[in-house]
Amino acid sequence: MKTVTLSTTAFEILLIRALRVSVFGIAIVLLCFGTAVVSRAQNEDETIRTTVSLVQLNVGVVDRQGRAVTSLSRSDFAVYEDGVKQSISSFEPAFAPFSLVLLLDMSGSTVSFRQQLKLASTRFLDALAPEDRVAVIQFNAKIKKLSDFTHDRRASAYAIEIADGAGETHLYDALKYALKELEKEGKRRKAIVTLTDGLDTEMRNEDRRVVARAKTDEEALTAIKPQTSAPLNAVLNAADRLGVTIYPLALPSGDPKRLPLPGPDITGIYAAARTRLQSVADRTGGRLTEINRLDQMSRLYAEVAADLRTLYTVAYQAPVDRPRDGKWHEIRVEVAHPELIARTRPGYFAR
Repeated sequence: MKTVTLSTTAFEILLIRALRVSVFGIAIVLLCFGTAVVSRAQNEDETIRTTVSLVQLNVGVVDRQGRAVTSLSRSDFAVYEDGVKQSISSFEPAFAPFSLVLLLDMSGSTVSFRQQLKLASTRFLDALAPEDRVAVIQFNAKIKKLSDFTHDRRASAYAIEIADGAGETHLYDALKYALKELEKEGKRRKAIVTLTDGLDTEMRNEDRRVVARAKTDEEALTAIKPQTSAPLNAVLNAADRLGVTIYPLALPSGDPKRLPLPGPDITGIYAAARTRLQSVADRTGGRLTEINRLDQMSRLYAEVAADLRTLYTVAYQAPVDRPRDGKWHEIRVEVAHPELIARTRPGYFAR
């Protein structure tokens, strides 16, 4: 066996190198630990910062004959959460401008009447107030922003004209995308108007699996629980947080009462799709408009634009000490004049 003798200098060099490696390893461990601690602290801090939130409501007011009332002031409104009166922190009159997303269904189900859809959408722009900012987004299997928020109606009209496509309907992905775009608009009032049959492809496939064994319409309708859908509730929660009002215009091609060859599976799928659209409108304080004939599109679009121009916006601070436990909190808006009726979203889940 051969013995190797190291000089004092060589031994010292090796020892120093070994110590450097050890120190470097310890430093890496400490750095990773420190990063984890900082990350956890940041997450905790973010949770703390979200314990207080502003609840924003778009409120429509009509008289007993259903005519819109647009001359009210802040003192005419009272807001209650879970029966407790809240202090109104901000108020905007009915003529305050909106930031609006015009969401166009460019899936295969709208190909046969695409020109009518575009004409009605363009006339909708004419019915808006000059200060309203509009973004145009199309969707099918993909989502595409055709124009950003702008006052320029020519730019929005051109975006509508170039909208095109076919294929699947990813409605709820498009709604989530539109909500993210609206979040960039800051404190402006916000709304989404979409014309669709409501038959989201992914939900339709899931519903088909659920009703596969249904023998009757009643069994199919009972089997599907449309309001428990995760994509639907993700949209509703985001709209709650941002105070966005959504107006679906429902095409006759998605009407469960007009099925040419109804069966338990088809009846269940179409009924669930229409129920989800109704939930979107009800939960956000909007209105589901059913289009019975395609030649009604322009008039119904104009009615939605007119409805938007009659909404007040009222906001209040949610209770500071309330836990974010996912529980439902009921909202009620009252108007000082007993002959008037206020309409807004019915509440929200604390998340």
